[in-house]
Amino acid sequence: MSTTATESRRAPTQFPFGTLTSDAGASADPVLVEIVQGSLASVEMEVETAISRTSRSPMIRDAHDFRAGIHDRLLRKLTGRSYSALVHPVARDFPLDEMVPGDVFFHNDVYESEGGIGHLPDLCVTVPVFADGEVVAFVQAFGHHDDIGGAVPGSMPSNATSVFEEGLMVPPIKLWDAGKPVRSALAIMTRNSRMPESLAADLDAECSACLMGARRLGELFERYGRETVESCFDAIIDNTTRTYQREILSKIPVGTWTWEDYAEHDGVDDPQLHTQRITLTRTGPDDPDGERLILDFAGTSPQAKGPINHCGDYSDGVFLKKWLAPILRNLADTPERMAELDVNEGIVPLIEMRFPPKGTLLTPEFPAPTNARTFVILRLLGVLAGVVAKAVDGRMPADQETIRYTGVYGEDAQGRPYLMREVLGGGSGGRYYADGEDTIHVVPDSRNLPTEFTESRFPFVVERLGLAQDSGGPGKFRGGLGYEKHIRMLKDAHFMSIADRSILACWGVKGGKAGRPFEVVVDPGGPNEREVDALADAEPIKAGETIRIRTTGGGGWGDPLERDPDLVVRDVRWGKVSADAARDHYCVVLTGSVDDGDLAYDADSTRGARAAAAASGEESAFFDRGPGYVRLSGGGTAADVDWL
Repeated sequence: MSTTATESRRAPTQFPFGTLTSDAGASADPVLVEIVQGSLASVEMEVETAISRTSRSPMIRDAHDFRAGIHDRLLRKLTGRSYSALVHPVARDFPLDEMVPGDVFFHNDVYESEGGIGHLPDLCVTVPVFADGEVVAFVQAFGHHDDIGGAVPGSMPSNATSVFEEGLMVPPIKLWDAGKPVRSALAIMTRNSRMPESLAADLDAECSACLMGARRLGELFERYGRETVESCFDAIIDNTTRTYQREILSKIPVGTWTWEDYAEHDGVDDPQLHTQRITLTRTGPDDPDGERLILDFAGTSPQAKGPINHCGDYSDGVFLKKWLAPILRNLADTPERMAELDVNEGIVPLIEMRFPPKGTLLTPEFPAPTNARTFVILRLLGVLAGVVAKAVDGRMPADQETIRYTGVYGEDAQGRPYLMREVLGGGSGGRYYADGEDTIHVVPDSRNLPTEFTESRFPFVVERLGLAQDSGGPGKFRGGLGYEKHIRMLKDAHFMSIADRSILACWGVKGGKAGRPFEVVVDPGGPNEREVDALADAEPIKAGETIRIRTTGGGGWGDPLERDPDLVVRDVRWGKVSADAARDHYCVVLTGSVDDGDLAYDADSTRGARAAAAASGEESAFFDRGPGYVRLSGGGTAADVDWL
């Protein structure tokens, strides 16, 4: 099944975008707006710091796979430090005028979250803030927890065909009632978890941190008064809208462009191209609904049998708008300015989303599984980057794939069950002005697990943690490198992986080449050497065997033959690029050696090699997808949408 643009639909807006004051904050004191905005950022950071210091699980405490958000009583996100879930499902099920101080609400049900929760291990707590006896704001935190039940440890079964296999679903409930924990609710959740103590401790950390954040926000209202603070809230949102109109939308010409990219497998069917397509329309000043970006997802593939679906079409796609908006910041005048731009509710009026009918990867019907929905929502970041690149002649980064879950589980030396799961990053795409970054993570402030911690707690040894040589896509500006990690098991265990981009690669743009895909090999160089599928729940690992994990490299930007040879020599000296790759991908003729300290290049020979390569080359598409696309497309080297 495929859908056409005429079949796409606008999701019903259940929670209209509005303002708290009649003038949308226009009369707010600009100095006070800065003070309030800084206070919100400070409270958000204090909440996240409290969670990291008091939580228990490695995923929350050490990997930092969680985030907080502050929202006003209209459910608009005010802070821009990180994306967050939504308050919408809580407000839908619990009227604001019935909430009382000390209430803490909880949910993780994907289909009851209005699009804010992507899979069941993401548990969300929400605390209302009160002023003069009324709800005036919300503090919220959600994070990826160790286990919430389901078919496999970690609650992410790679071959799930129903959400019922993925764990305990909880629609919005009260977890604390007027300051008192609801023990029965916590008992149900911990009973369903393989890691009940960690789950209870993490939830306690998140609830306590959000209650603390609510008190801090209450003090802000006491200090300045409700009317003044709410006027500042409106001004914060309006400033973001105006900034993006002026600095971002103005860089995109009026017109329409289409591009698509793919997830490669769903854990159930054989690998294939699961399409995510965006038709981008930039409207002009004469449009009756104003200047904005229309993202039409018509042409997206049917929902998958396996767990790569994402519920994106709820509440007018408001979560998806904020998830995708950071990509647009790449159009800022400078990298420094890009880092200054917040993503809060102010971007919502500038993006209109049109979804295909129910039954696609972005509009799945209950009970379609969703635990690996990162394959879709991460790919959509790249699809938006690609379609904008077509509009602005490539002035966008090449592709990246910066999250995948890997881990081992079994029994430790004392016979106690354990689960070590890690969110490993990858290389980001090359940019029109610089190489991509190495080993970045999509979750703000997240990180790999410290070797010292994991070796002291789990029965394995980390023998290597470094950069995966040659993983970044060649280009005038090279893609960033992924990780290479070697784990040697001290006891028999099982390996698990939830990862995409093991066949398809991160694409290069405007002459840049694709990066290298994800790869896991067990017992490399040994008698039992074998490659493990990127979606694996229980690959047996014997004591003494090593697991070699190589994560994705970012795509390259621009023609590799235009890369400064001195940078290629530097990369070889640093070990990021091999001598073979310098010759084969960049046509740089090296002299000397790294070991002798006299590595250099022959300028005349390099010019000759590059001229010969340029003369023998054929016209290539604007995007390079790598050899994996040839395999899954049945022999095609580029999609129709890959050409300008």
